[in-house]
Amino acid sequence: MKKRIFALTMAAVMGLSMTAFAEGEVANKDKPLVWFNRQPSNSSTGELDMAALSFNENTYYVGFDANQGAELQGTMVKDYIEAHADTIDRNGDGVIGYVLAIGDIGHNDSIARTRGVRKALGTGVDKDGDINSDPAGTNTDGSASVVQDGTLEINGTTYVVRELASQEMKNSAGATWDAATAGNAIGTWSASFGDQIDIVVSNNDGMGMAMFNAWSKDQGVATFGYDANSDAVAAIAEGYGGTISQHADVQAYLTLRVLRNALDGVDIDTGIGTADDAGNVLTDDVYVYNEEQRSYYALNVAVTADNYEDYLDATVTYAPVSNQLDESAHATKSVWLNIYNAADNFLSATYQPLLQKYDDLLNLNVEYIGGDGQTESNITNRLGNPSQYDAFAINMVKTDNAASYTSLLSQ
Repeated sequence: MKKRIFALTMAAVMGLSMTAFAEGEVANKDKPLVWFNRQPSNSSTGELDMAALSFNENTYYVGFDANQGAELQGTMVKDYIEAHADTIDRNGDGVIGYVLAIGDIGHNDSIARTRGVRKALGTGVDKDGDINSDPAGTNTDGSASVVQDGTLEINGTTYVVRELASQEMKNSAGATWDAATAGNAIGTWSASFGDQIDIVVSNNDGMGMAMFNAWSKDQGVATFGYDANSDAVAAIAEGYGGTISQHADVQAYLTLRVLRNALDGVDIDTGIGTADDAGNVLTDDVYVYNEEQRSYYALNVAVTADNYEDYLDATVTYAPVSNQLDESAHATKSVWLNIYNAADNFLSATYQPLLQKYDDLLNLNVEYIGGDGQTESNITNRLGNPSQYDAFAINMVKTDNAASYTSLLSQ
C-alpha cells in the first residue's frame, strides 16, 4: 500500500456545493458516507465491494492496515516464545502448543490475523495461493489438514510449534467475535489437553480477555489479543502477553473527519495530511490512504510489557488532532452512525467513546445506534428517515451487506 497525501479539489470531492449541504437540499444518495471498521467486501473471497466504496463522490472507508497489524501480532507471539524458551514448554514435550480464538471466518480482519499468526509460527498451509485461515478444530496430534506443525530453533534447540485447537467464536444466536463463547472454549480445551497449551492467541482482546480470566491467568499462560482495549492493556501487568493497538484514536478521528470535510466542501486531506484552520494534522507514520480503494487505514503498534503503560487509557484522543473547530466556520451538522454490535468490547468501550469526544471537537451532532451483532435489519430498521441527517457512518454486521444500507439511501 502506497503512502500518499491526497488532495482533491472542492468540485471533485463534493460534486455538490457547500450551499446545498447548508440548506438541506442534498439527496440522500449524495450525502457523505463513511464505512468504518468493516470494509464492504465479499466474505468468501475478500474482494472489495467497489460499488459500495464508490457509492457517491463523498464515500470512503476508514479502518486499519489489517495485514500490517496481523504480521505484528504474529511477530509479537513469536518474539515472546523465543524470549521465554527456557520456561514456555510447560510439560517438556518439545512441542510449543497454542490455541487460537477466531473471531469471524468471513471477516477480512479476522482472516488476516489468523494468517499472520500461522505465518509467523510456521503453522500455515497454502490454500489458493494464500495461508489457509479455516479453523482447525482439535489438532493435538498434528494431523489437521488446514494447519501444519512449524518449527522454531531457539538457542540451539529445535521446538515443534503446533496449533492444538482453533474455532470460530460464534454463539448460538449467530453473533461472532463472542467473548463468552471463547471463555467456554478455553474451558473445554484446558479440560482436554491443558498442560499442552503453552500460548493462547485471539483475534481480538474481547475473546482474549475472556480466556485469560477464565483460565490462562491462573495458569500463567501468556495470552495475546488485538485492539489494545484498556482492560487488556492493564492485564499485561498480570501476565497478559500483549496486544495490538490499531490506533483507534486515529481511526475514530478519520471516521468523522472525512465527513466533516465533505460537509464543509474542502479538500478531503484537510486536517489529515494538511493542517486545518485549528492546526489538526496527522503525520504519515500513523495512517495510509489507498486511492484506488477509497480507504484510509490507521497503522498498528505492538503493545507489550515494554510499553503498555503508554496505552493504559484507550479512549484518549490523539493529541495532534484534538483541537476544537470554530463553529462559526464549521457549522454543526447531524450524522447517523451505527455500531454493529452494542456489546462488542472494542467498539463500545474504545471506539465509540473516542467518537463521542471527536464529534464535539468537529461540531458534529451524532446519533449513535447500537445493533445486536446478528442482523442488519436490527440496524437498518432504525434508519427510517435518512433525510433528517446530513451524513452517515456505517458499521455493518456482515461485510457483504452494504446494499442493505445504500438501498435505503437511494430511495
